[in-house]
Amino acid sequence: MSALAPSPTATPFDLGVLPSVLDAPLGSRAAIGLVVLATDQTLEHEYRSLIRAPGIAFYEARLFNDAEITPETLRAIGPRIAPCTELILPGLPLDVVAFGCTSATMTLGEEYVFGEIRKARPGIACTTPVTGALAAFAALNVGRIGLLTPYAPVINANLARYFQSRGIAVPVFATFDRPDDREAALISVASIEAAAETLAAQPGVEAIFVSCTSLRVAEAVARLEQRIGIPVTSSNHAMAWHSLRLAGVEDAMPEAGRLFERGIA
Repeated sequence: MSALAPSPTATPFDLGVLPSVLDAPLGSRAAIGLVVLATDQTLEHEYRSLIRAPGIAFYEARLFNDAEITPETLRAIGPRIAPCTELILPGLPLDVVAFGCTSATMTLGEEYVFGEIRKARPGIACTTPVTGALAAFAALNVGRIGLLTPYAPVINANLARYFQSRGIAVPVFATFDRPDDREAALISVASIEAAAETLAAQPGVEAIFVSCTSLRVAEAVARLEQRIGIPVTSSNHAMAWHSLRLAGVEDAMPEAGRLFERGIA
């Protein structure tokens, strides 16, 4: 031991309380709360790629769900939404809360989901993949979509009917039929791009919507739009855009596709 080094048994010298300055929070422009399914492997990754400007932050909590996507397991998610939302920055302000499950939103209904979120965050702006998609279609001025999902056929058909009930025609839809959410997250981007091109080639399709927060689409949107000539969006892509716009962030991001150049219609 060096002669200058203090003895290990020496009493430490207390410097007391040092001065500190508080910075603005990471979400000084916008703070977004995100409810993520426990099995989801993709949503946070895509939000990080789309929400990256200084002063904009998102904070997430995980909600238990069954890996198998069925009407019964989707309905079971409902009572878990409020307790999960309560875990996101308790006591600190948020500008918007996004609920990350397309098929559960369709099964439970948007208003039910908003009601559960607002039990924890009264009066807050809310979005879901379905809400974001409907706002995206309005912003892009499209009313006829090609719908691509990983869901079992019964859920796929229900989602098509849901959009039709909201005034969006679905002239064509298709599924990868991967009802296990853990497996859906592994569907390759190349597979999604090829399927989207197939849907876009069908008559009457004005835009492509890729449903399910587990599917990786955000990185492919701009190049897909260039190839097929019509707008492309997805559950994560549309919900991230809608989260920003609801929080008052109007920044254009053309590199993320046509939608990110638009405001809410």
